[in-house]
Amino acid sequence: MSRIGKLPINIPVGVQVTVSDENVVTVKGKLGELKQAVNPTISVKIEDGSIKVGRASDSIPDRSKHGLYRSLISNMVHGVSEGYKIVQELVGVGYKATAVGQILEISVGYSHNIVMELPPEVKVETQAERGKSPQIILFSHDKQLIGQVAAKIRSLRKPEPYKGKGIRYQGEEIRRKAGKAATS
Repeated sequence: MSRIGKLPINIPVGVQVTVSDENVVTVKGKLGELKQAVNPTISVKIEDGSIKVGRASDSIPDRSKHGLYRSLISNMVHGVSEGYKIVQELVGVGYKATAVGQILEISVGYSHNIVMELPPEVKVETQAERGKSPQIILFSHDKQLIGQVAAKIRSLRKPEPYKGKGIRYQGEEIRRKAGKAATS
């Protein structure tokens, strides 16, 4: 039995979970609504205020999907009840970001500013305090979507290993390399 898959998912107050006949799990909460199609070999049951995920057999594909779908449903429940937040830092001289609605404008050392339009499910804020690196703060109820948007923003200027300049997640450690060694 999958150690992750056999754990029940508690349903918080204010969250509604339904499973349709086509094996589509719908989760509604105060922050939004998410849907996930589940493989027919995986069963999803709602009992006593919790969600239980089971599998049809002990075959390798069924075992691998058991924990996966339990994690996906758990992320959906957490997302519609509490939401997700990702903070990114822009490290570098002259790096800055501004957000107006769903438009994010980033200046990270190229000859032009980069303008991104974010999906409506992702809310964005920017902070710029004197003496600190500018920050991009993303909020969403969809963990997959916010992770994809954050990865796209980071890919615009990945942190480089010599000076550490670039866009990084808050708290991310960058492995630094030594520069040129002077020969004598």
